[in-house]
Amino acid sequence: MELTSKTKLKDLLNEYPWLKEEIIKVNDKFKLLHTPLANVMLGKADIAMMSEKAEMDVDVLIEKLKELIASHN
Repeated sequence: MELTSKTKLKDLLNEYPWLKEEIIKVNDKFKLLHTPLANVMLGKADIAMMSEKAEMDVDVLIEKLKELIASHN
């Protein structure tokens, strides 16, 4: 799966279901994925929006996600 700023969080979690637990390693703010609000946001959120919420550069976030995915395989 190619990761870009437009990649939807929902698609990312469909492809890598384990990522919901592991993504906290990238940024503590992703603990919000374990709240009821996360279910509402899943369909709308993309990597660009995630980077904004986590106060991370989008390219850094994409790189961290790629590293996490690679380490899991």
